[in-house]
Amino acid sequence: MDRLSNTVRPYAWGSTTAIPELLGVEPTGEPQAEMWMGAHPGAPSRLERGPLNEVIAAAPEAELGPEAVAKFGPRLPFLLKLLAAGAPLSLQVHPDLAQAKEGYEDEERRGVPVDAPHRNYKDANHKPELICALTPFDGLCGFRDPDDTARLLEGLDVNSLKPYVDLLHAHPEEAALREVLTAVLSADRDEMAATVTEAAAAAERIGGHYEPYARIAHDYPGDPGVIAAMLLNHVRLQPGEALFLGAGVPHAYLNGLGVEIMANSDNVLRCGLTPKHVDVPELLRIVRFQATDPGVLRPEADPDGEEVYETPIDEFRLSRFVLPTGSTPRDLTARTPQILLCTAGNVHTGELELAPGESVFVPAGEKTEISGNGTLFRATVVA
Repeated sequence: MDRLSNTVRPYAWGSTTAIPELLGVEPTGEPQAEMWMGAHPGAPSRLERGPLNEVIAAAPEAELGPEAVAKFGPRLPFLLKLLAAGAPLSLQVHPDLAQAKEGYEDEERRGVPVDAPHRNYKDANHKPELICALTPFDGLCGFRDPDDTARLLEGLDVNSLKPYVDLLHAHPEEAALREVLTAVLSADRDEMAATVTEAAAAAERIGGHYEPYARIAHDYPGDPGVIAAMLLNHVRLQPGEALFLGAGVPHAYLNGLGVEIMANSDNVLRCGLTPKHVDVPELLRIVRFQATDPGVLRPEADPDGEEVYETPIDEFRLSRFVLPTGSTPRDLTARTPQILLCTAGNVHTGELELAPGESVFVPAGEKTEISGNGTLFRATVVA
């Protein structure tokens, strides 16, 4: 197995302290948003043998195993991250596999440069993802029931929100959610900025369940995404709890540190809380307009102590081991590729010792045992 050297991405929304505290290093004062572990060409992990994407490309079956290559092709199908949100990420949705292929082929056919700021589809893959909290973690996930949202907006007592309240009360669920989101994102920018300012002041004054939206408005004053965010469920994860985010589900992470795993894709359609491109017609084609429960996941432990976060997709499988002092070594040898990440204590993997924030890549079939006293996350695939 190979110890990984990983890139930390300094996105503006990142926490300045969470990742340094986990790694046990001094903060730089700059935001440190995501630490990437995997073979994504944008920031591949490095091994002593070279960048992980190049190592895999040179011998895909040896590194990934024949079963994974047959199912997913000659590339690592997931990307593992430490994600540290100090401010809200953009409100966004991801396409399903058919939508991603169709959108990518359309933009390729029209000659839209892959690095163009208005490009929606950077690849032809879907991007389901899972976030597991390491600290208390706030997020938005899926549409709230329209009647509940109507009551939330009514409680702000803002005249310019009343048409949205009427729409939410007057239509079946799908039509109500579609019409309100369309109206919010298509409204005159100056008028919407005034509405957001008034709503944010009311939310801050009232507090309670309005408090998350007041904080969002503080970071994105006047952004239509603040009102769009009020259509969504607010959820707070406790350490060890997780959210699975499938295609078409609007979501945003607000604050906290977590382990995130996703299919290896960069396809994002934004709804707001961002200065980046928002393609309203394409967004409305992708969003699933149905109220959903956030569906907080708690891991299920097997007899060997592996706590698995069950999801309906095969590109990744995330599990956790909480190893007590004096625990017997556990065999993790698998026919599929693995990335192992320590998040607490000290964990031994073969001859390597991992401290918090350290990780290793384990090629398919390589003998692997873990021991020690700490917490280890295991990322692999279902092949």
